[in-house]
Amino acid sequence: MNEVIVVESEAGPATFDDFVATRGDALWRSAWLLTGDSHLAEDLVQTTLAKCWPAWKRVSETGSFQAYVRRTLFTTYVAWWRRKWNGERATETLPEQAEPANGRTDTELRRDLVTALATLPRGQRAMVVLRYFEDLTEKQTAELLGCSVGTVKSQTARALRTLRISPLLAQEDR
Repeated sequence: MNEVIVVESEAGPATFDDFVATRGDALWRSAWLLTGDSHLAEDLVQTTLAKCWPAWKRVSETGSFQAYVRRTLFTTYVAWWRRKWNGERATETLPEQAEPANGRTDTELRRDLVTALATLPRGQRAMVVLRYFEDLTEKQTAELLGCSVGTVKSQTARALRTLRISPLLAQEDR
């Protein structure tokens, strides 16, 4: 029976690859105990090792690379736990598709909005875009366009009045 024996110095494995080969399973077990999911555990170990690899030379010389990796594993897990999850969740059936508003798809609505905006005078269009799409305040819009806050208010009000009566943006199902 042939056994593979990895020789370690006092400081630990000689290379990063050796470290992963000898300690990888233990890291995965710790990650699995933290996450409760084998795939997430693999992701956690991979992320941890990717974070630690650049520090291999510096930290391994002190002999504390395993402690460094374990601490990184736990802090990475905590960071994952704290962040809001935006990933997908697997389901057996696909959710129903939403019916388009007014029989129009999102693409058609965007196209109609762009067309309606194009009917506005340039100044009004700029104010609507800055105020509602760029989310600037009236003061910021006035400074950017070099006009008064009152001008921003009046021109924005006129633009919105025009957009509300635009046949392109009419809501038929009110």
